[in-house]
Amino acid sequence: MPDNLKSAIHKASFYDPEVNRSYGAMASHYAVGILPARPNRPRDKAAVEAGVRFAQSYIVGRLRNVTFFSLAECNAAIAVAVERMNSREMRRLGMSRRQLFEAIERPVMQALLQDDFEYAEWNLARVGIDYHVEVRGFFYSVPHALIREQVDTRATARTVEVFHRGKRVAAHARRYGGPRHGTQPEHMPSAHRRYAEWTPERLQRDARGIGPATEALIIAVMARRPHPEQGFRTCLGILRLFRSLDAARVEAVSHRAVEIGALSYGSVASILKHRLDRTAASAGSAEGAPLLHDNIRGSGYYH
Repeated sequence: MPDNLKSAIHKASFYDPEVNRSYGAMASHYAVGILPARPNRPRDKAAVEAGVRFAQSYIVGRLRNVTFFSLAECNAAIAVAVERMNSREMRRLGMSRRQLFEAIERPVMQALLQDDFEYAEWNLARVGIDYHVEVRGFFYSVPHALIREQVDTRATARTVEVFHRGKRVAAHARRYGGPRHGTQPEHMPSAHRRYAEWTPERLQRDARGIGPATEALIIAVMARRPHPEQGFRTCLGILRLFRSLDAARVEAVSHRAVEIGALSYGSVASILKHRLDRTAASAGSAEGAPLLHDNIRGSGYYH
């Protein structure tokens, strides 16, 4: 088939507003033109129904009183009826449907494509403020510059593609379980991408390498937020503060921060600056020393 004819078929099938987009894509794949019946045009529908009525009367009408005992037997009888119908001469044209097919259609027929058509669902979507679009309950990222833009989504059994103004801007493996968000680092704004490789488990592991109090501080910082990721910036800042300190000092600062609920970067930095961890340790040592006085009976008095 000439390329210009294929292009015409593609445009007529895929971009006709009266043709379902998935159906149009299938027609384009197989280079088949679709001419839908126009709304409010009874003659268009009558032309289609006339052919259906003729085939029904020729096949079903002739076989309605015949009993079949297998599907193969039924199909064989239908094949005979169809051949008879196609070989019947049409009065107006003076030739049969079979002769028309052999003269006009067969010479331009093509072999079936090697690749089967892959069904896809097309939908309109609006990009959210988190630069993700929703497809069947799962979220897929697009370039962050498209926030609030309307896009087309194409979902097959294995992939989800996103198109903006006819251009593909994102492609993901389709999700059926696991995390609901599929995010590609290159779609993130640079401020977000910087922290993409960090996870709550990684931050806990780094803090655990210093000591249990530091790990408890990092856990408390993330637990304070509705989503752990919102505490990543604070956790990274706190761990950066601790880089030049020995583990004993870091543990003391962390213990003090958790004790008084100082779960922000500024609060931890203030504890370090004013040496509040050492003040607390000194006060704890003083409070821990036993007081000696005649009026204090001591624990032995009660035994």
